[in-house]
Amino acid sequence: MDHENTMEDAKNRLLDAALPHVAFDGWSDTTLRAALNDSGLATGLAPALFPRGGIDLAVAYHKRGDRQMSEDYLTHPKTDLGIRQRVTLAVKLRLQRADKELVRRGSVLFGMPHHAIEGAGLIWGTADAVWNALGDTSRDVNWYTKRTTLSAVYASTVLYWLGDTSADDQDSWAFLDRRIENVMQFEKAKARAKTNPLTKAMMDGPLKILERITAPQGVQDLPGRNSH
Repeated sequence: MDHENTMEDAKNRLLDAALPHVAFDGWSDTTLRAALNDSGLATGLAPALFPRGGIDLAVAYHKRGDRQMSEDYLTHPKTDLGIRQRVTLAVKLRLQRADKELVRRGSVLFGMPHHAIEGAGLIWGTADAVWNALGDTSRDVNWYTKRTTLSAVYASTVLYWLGDTSADDQDSWAFLDRRIENVMQFEKAKARAKTNPLTKAMMDGPLKILERITAPQGVQDLPGRNSH
């Protein structure tokens, strides 16, 4: 355990040292070498901490943001907030922790064809972190639909936020509210369809099949993960 803690401390130290360089050199091996020089860590540690170089730095930065969001959400006042307001709060906390230029550089990296799947997986991971922070207990097909929907909302909000120049990103939060309102309207439509005799009869067959779907049992079972 002490060894694991030491390695994690070294990883965080190297990531911290890398952040000032990302704006100039992106999430690259050049940034990783500069971070090693600034941190004073042994050069040989780099392959163990970030075996793929710059992209692993970008992944670590993204996942750090997810953890920070979860911690911030736990301590943030949430009295009398409904589920819609709680989702909005979590997404705002996630973006308020991020640096636009670092995220912009990451968007360029994960927008490349050979990194696109990993980028999509990170967005999914953020959606999963949000729902876990909210205390989601669904284990059926709703586990997937919640995260799929929020992934789309989060991704579109990030793109808007990156170009937002309004004071305190107020335009981005208004955009987020509109996207979540769209989702809520869709959910209301689904609820009405379930109570309508005609549409209920049409949906009963597909819904019976969906009832067999269950949430993953562990990290390796997450969509896009390879168990090997």
